[in-house]
Amino acid sequence: MNDSGVELLAADLSTDRLHAALRDPALASMNFLNEVASRFPEAISLAAGRPSEDFFDVDDLPRYLQVFCDYLAAERGADAALVRRTLFQYGRTKGIIHELLARNLACDEGIDVDPESIVVTVGCQEAMFLVLRALRTDERDVVLTVSPGYVGLAGAARLVDMPLWPVRENEDGVDLDHLVEQIEAVHAAGQRPRAFYLVPDFANPSGASLDLEARQRLLAIAAEHDLLILEDNPYGLFQAEDGQRLPTLKALDTSRRVIYLGSLAKTCFPGARVGFAVADQRVAGADGGSTLFADELSKIKSMLTVNTSPLAQAIAGGKLLEHDCSLLKANTREIQLYSRNMRLLLEGMDRRFPRGENHQVSWNTPGGGFFAVVTVPFIADDTALEYGASKYGVLWTPMSHFYDGRGGENQLRLSVSAVSPDEMEAGLDRLAMLIADLSDKEVSTQ
Repeated sequence: MNDSGVELLAADLSTDRLHAALRDPALASMNFLNEVASRFPEAISLAAGRPSEDFFDVDDLPRYLQVFCDYLAAERGADAALVRRTLFQYGRTKGIIHELLARNLACDEGIDVDPESIVVTVGCQEAMFLVLRALRTDERDVVLTVSPGYVGLAGAARLVDMPLWPVRENEDGVDLDHLVEQIEAVHAAGQRPRAFYLVPDFANPSGASLDLEARQRLLAIAAEHDLLILEDNPYGLFQAEDGQRLPTLKALDTSRRVIYLGSLAKTCFPGARVGFAVADQRVAGADGGSTLFADELSKIKSMLTVNTSPLAQAIAGGKLLEHDCSLLKANTREIQLYSRNMRLLLEGMDRRFPRGENHQVSWNTPGGGFFAVVTVPFIADDTALEYGASKYGVLWTPMSHFYDGRGGENQLRLSVSAVSPDEMEAGLDRLAMLIADLSDKEVSTQ
């Protein structure tokens, strides 16, 4: 009580007085998986989708910073005061390495865009949020997304109150017939399909990719139905060494249907938290003029994060400059490592679960990237994950986390990016023991 005898109540809250998205499983998924990993630090993780740390070197960071400062002086004509201001002040909302990112896209992807159409963001996650926030005008707007799909997109959609409509994935990456059906169903429900989100190269979580014919058909569908495509491309550089990289959707796009979402988390380092959106669509104004969609996104960003850390951008920009703005060149060692690890994973599964035997275990065979999916004869849920971590010391990701609703109950995702060959072998041995254990339990309950 206070001095007047009035009882003071604590300013506690209840979930029904907070945004509904906070009760959505998509927002809890990443925290849960991180919490399990922290509880079992000795477990071998075939779950983590982070890049390899084998080539991280703290000594690289000051060198990258100096390379960027030299670029400001030599190519941008910046004096010492302007270099200091660029690094220490808030900086331009749309970013300070937009020109370098445009060079990179032209060099590695054959994408030619005006640097002004690029917004540098705090990771690709912010880029997703900005785009969805801008596209969501009222309750009729929806976003379509591949299912299973990246939980970050689902979470961003929840936070802007934008309904998700799932589109089935198949062996070719996306069931395009189902996409058309879902677009028509959205219209029939009195809603508006604004965009379709996908990862066309080595998708998270499935590792699936679209072939060239499917990419071209997808662009045709988008044009026919006046749909934007949100192309997320964090893994496209990591094609297996014996494969051939396909053009991105943005490289094939001739009518500005594609908003390209990029990230330097896997190709530089996630600690910088640098992503970007290429939004070169024109936005007509009431006065008859037009702006770039990127300029509209920057308005939202200015009220959300103000700007992306200039220091982080400078270090990432220095790495780009040191490799002639080619991330393909900068990631030669990483491409070899991930390609080797994917081969070791697939060969290891073949040895432990020979084809034709009655083990009821199967898996896909991605042509690159970080992830593969295993189908097992038991419920591979959070309970099974914790059981495997505690008894066998192995971590993986339940595929059910990547569905908006039911799906993936008998599947798990394996990641190859953050393990050594020895850890891969030991991890697969442990996984095989867990599968045998839970398969026996499944049989005994039938």
